[in-house]
Amino acid sequence: VIIFEGRLAMWSSSRVSEEEQSEPFPFSTSVFNFSSGNPRIEETRGLMHFFPDESPPSLPVERKPLACVLGVPNHMTYADFCQFCGSFIQHILEMRIVRMDSMEDRYSVLIRFDQQESTDAFYTHYNGRRFSSLEVEVCRVVFTLDVQYTGSIEHAQPSNATSTEQPTCPVCLERLDQDTSGILTTICNHSFHCSCISKWADSSCPVCRYCQQQAEKSICFICQTTENLWICVICGFVGCGRYKGGHAIIHWKETQHCYSLEVETKRVWDYVGDNYVHRLIQSKTDGKLVELNSHCVHADSGCGSCGDNAMREAILNSKVEAIVNEYNELLATQLENQKLYFESLLQQVEQETEGKISVAVQKAVSLKQQKIQSKIDRCNKEKKFMDELNDNLLKNEEIWKAKMLEIEEREKKALKRTDDKITGLEKQLSDLMVCLEGGKAVEQLPLLNDTTGATVSDISKESSSTL
Repeated sequence: VIIFEGRLAMWSSSRVSEEEQSEPFPFSTSVFNFSSGNPRIEETRGLMHFFPDESPPSLPVERKPLACVLGVPNHMTYADFCQFCGSFIQHILEMRIVRMDSMEDRYSVLIRFDQQESTDAFYTHYNGRRFSSLEVEVCRVVFTLDVQYTGSIEHAQPSNATSTEQPTCPVCLERLDQDTSGILTTICNHSFHCSCISKWADSSCPVCRYCQQQAEKSICFICQTTENLWICVICGFVGCGRYKGGHAIIHWKETQHCYSLEVETKRVWDYVGDNYVHRLIQSKTDGKLVELNSHCVHADSGCGSCGDNAMREAILNSKVEAIVNEYNELLATQLENQKLYFESLLQQVEQETEGKISVAVQKAVSLKQQKIQSKIDRCNKEKKFMDELNDNLLKNEEIWKAKMLEIEEREKKALKRTDDKITGLEKQLSDLMVCLEGGKAVEQLPLLNDTTGATVSDISKESSSTL
């Protein structure tokens, strides 16, 4: 049902269901849930029973030659871990990489040794020791009492991985024998010789390219999902696969960026060819993976099936040169396509910019014309008001001129009447003065009885007649 069913049986003393996870041991143990396998293809889950940690640490009585290194940082590759425990690599029969449910961004390594003394020495030497002088994480080694597999989940998605046991190492094509060399099973359930996997500098699996260092914060730029992510190798756009929202393929249709890298397996997909673009070197006879420039193990003993090494090397070099030329032509074609694509984008941007500039100029000119027209209208209104005010002032000036003439004539008439009155009064005053003077002269004359009355009366008559 699961990959490497026979090899899993070597680790597990029993296979239990999810409902049968009771404690089978007479003393208390620490139980951890673990899982392994590529989540997109199949997943194996189980339980690990560890001896409890004691302070000060001591070796358990019923321990087995089985230990587990808990909480290895994800940035340590398989080769780094093999180098870390290199002094005990010859005593290791098998190592298995698993994930602990309670430990994120870390993995654990289940190790089976050839004898109990090697297990005790490994525990004493590495427990509490830092992985490197530049890190603060320490190696935590615990003795494992039992491993129980609760089951596996298979997904229907197709994969290049086989569902049968791999009898040989995919790197050196030698049989996986614990007696000759230690075996390391990766987190995606593919087994290799420890010496072969130690030369693999990448953190991905050499067979399925599944990477143990999963993306921490990678999300789809559109739907924000974290599953089945693809990143464009041209512009770095991150989108989900066609089995999710399909935003990666939508990005290809919009931009024509035909190469996309799968985040989990680090494989590159070509949307134009609708296939992966990486090349796997395989044997023509059995179809298994072979190592490039691999050295024949029987060459020193005079193997006759290898043929002329010089001829084989020349043919291999010619094939490699043909592959390099193919990739160079492919790269040149893609660069030319990208050049045309980006030139079209630049032209489109220039056209859009020119259109925006023309629209902005038209808006600015129309706005300026509106402002000038409003100023002209305001000036016309002010001119009309000033003209009306001027006309009113002219009319008022004529009215006031007429009034002034009328007043002047009235004043002249009044002055003339006044002058006439003054002239009459002056005449009266002169006559009155003459009378007064005449009256004084009469008083000075001697009074005569006979003649006086007549004289006075005559004089008074004359004066009254004069008046």
